[in-house]
Amino acid sequence: MASCIQLDKLKKSKSWFIDFQYDPKRDQTGEVRNILLIVATLIAAVTFQSGVNPPGGVWQDNTNHTLCEQKRAQGNWTDPPCDKSHVAGTAIYASQSDPFYVFLVFNTVALSTSVLVIMSLTYNFPFHLELFIAATSMLVTYGSAIFAVTPHESHRFRYVLTAAAFPFMLRGLIYAVKFQAKHHQDNDHMCGKCRSGISEDNSCRKCGSKIPENSEGVKV
Repeated sequence: MASCIQLDKLKKSKSWFIDFQYDPKRDQTGEVRNILLIVATLIAAVTFQSGVNPPGGVWQDNTNHTLCEQKRAQGNWTDPPCDKSHVAGTAIYASQSDPFYVFLVFNTVALSTSVLVIMSLTYNFPFHLELFIAATSMLVTYGSAIFAVTPHESHRFRYVLTAAAFPFMLRGLIYAVKFQAKHHQDNDHMCGKCRSGISEDNSCRKCGSKIPENSEGVKV
């Protein structure tokens, strides 16, 4: 009997995941915009700080080749600072090249996407130009910072630049596809009016072969 009651309670339990989803009938546009701004700003702050101060910190000194040679002469081949040469101020994490660039690329995507969201949600707001200048300057500062902490012999910065441009290119592609679809829909709607005889203006010429001809070869 007790097990039946527990099963009945489980069936009637609420799904909080569904309750917390966005509902256009219940949620006001202004409140949704404010929440998105808070989340986007938090992501931008965290990712910017991660890029400027990479995990593990930076080397505090240059490689002491003389000391390394002495350690090797003593049979010490496992000293980490002697594995690879490094320069003071560069990221320690950069000694693991592939993982470091995975971190840089996805961190840059997160920062660039959050900046795009912030700029979109504040479009036509007061001081939007100043906000755009500030956001652009922050991206440039971020690029300068990660360039400073990355070893200069690396040639993979094109991946980071592509990651920074990816959210903007993706959003532009989405808008282009939507615009093209709406353009075709409007043309089909206009041609439908022309076929039914509702519209008889010069715009019907754009429909071309979509408008049937009568027995005399005249568009109807």
